[in-house]
Amino acid sequence: MAATARPELAQARLARAMRHEGRRSALLVFALLLVVYAAGIGLPSTPGRDLRPSEARALLTTESLVSGGGFDVSDEYRTRAWRDFYDGELRPKSDAVDGRLLDTQGAAFPALLAPAYAIGGRLAVELFLAAIAAAGFAVAAALGRRLVPDPWATGSALAVGLSPPAVLAATTISPAMTCAALVAGAALLALRVRDDSHGGPAVACALLLAPVIWLFPLAAAPAAVVAAALFRWLRRRRRAWTGIAAIEIVLISLIVYISVNGRLYGGWTPYSADAAPGPPTAIEGVGDVVDRLPRVATLWLDPAFGVLLYAPFLALGFGSLWLLWQSRRDRLSRAFPAAVDVEVAAGFLAAICAATFVAAVVFVPSLGGRVPAETLAVALPCAAGLCAWALRRWVRLGTVLAAIGVALTCWMLVAARLDGDGAVSPPRGSVPWAQID
Repeated sequence: MAATARPELAQARLARAMRHEGRRSALLVFALLLVVYAAGIGLPSTPGRDLRPSEARALLTTESLVSGGGFDVSDEYRTRAWRDFYDGELRPKSDAVDGRLLDTQGAAFPALLAPAYAIGGRLAVELFLAAIAAAGFAVAAALGRRLVPDPWATGSALAVGLSPPAVLAATTISPAMTCAALVAGAALLALRVRDDSHGGPAVACALLLAPVIWLFPLAAAPAAVVAAALFRWLRRRRRAWTGIAAIEIVLISLIVYISVNGRLYGGWTPYSADAAPGPPTAIEGVGDVVDRLPRVATLWLDPAFGVLLYAPFLALGFGSLWLLWQSRRDRLSRAFPAAVDVEVAAGFLAAICAATFVAAVVFVPSLGGRVPAETLAVALPCAAGLCAWALRRWVRLGTVLAAIGVALTCWMLVAARLDGDGAVSPPRGSVPWAQID
């Protein structure tokens, strides 16, 4: 009896030690990234300005909320209330609906920012968003540990989190990185549901997914992947009722979202009030989709926001896909049952990243408007988790690629402060990943 208890006791102690180590690494990732992201506050997005018009519009609606004016920003535009945080000209991108002028970023994101803005204005808002982004990459380290142990999981999260796309997106006044943290947290909980199908993680996963479409409709694609996986794993473990309850949370959020937008914006999404003619995605036929296919290369290698140019470490994601294919081809799960968990987690993270990429290629209206790079930021924490597998296999290559990304970040953080006109990016022009109007 005692001999049987000893292995179980040892396993329990090992599990507690691993949880403790995981909490320590999460705290390390969060603290380090928060410091770096705080250093990036105020970087110029265009020569001479550190805010884009879209960021200023989000703050303008937040200002209206804090001052008691609600979501209607007609008074703020009339009194030029943006002059406290933006020195350019600002014009609404939406038409008035039922006498109300509501900007197209929606109501949820300004409402999220309102408490921080009331406490410390724009600086508090950017610190708040930086903390959310840092928390997202702390979750990324936990996702990486579903594939490989530390230090590779934590190293991968830091490599992506310290790259220019993450550093610049972290304090951009945009819901992209907030949705990235929500999707990553939901993905981690969904994987826990696969291990243990009790209701707690499933409901928590659904609660994280519910606000995603409110904050950033283009992030609905990766959120849908997580929701589908959650329901499938619950059903396979004969927890169909728990799955239905979890999915109902997401569906109710979607139904209320459509209803509220119909009343406020006259359509399914806030983009329905956009002053520009045509559908929000600017897709009027198959030809429009075909015309966007060259973005597949643009999003990887474009000098302005090509993800592999500024975060070359993400190329290891393709290495992880190759390891996944190799593992399934060789049927390693038959010899090593634990390989099944790794394969499922890797395929799940890859599906989230693929859905985000497809949304950026197909649904973003134009490269000069809502830039696809902003949508790609939603997948960064999940991509960091996926890259951990390849980092363990190719440590030297991964270290070099991570060092390149960190060096670019350091260069930008220093050079952007010293450059007189604020136009800093390799090789020229404004800061990369800040080309969103």
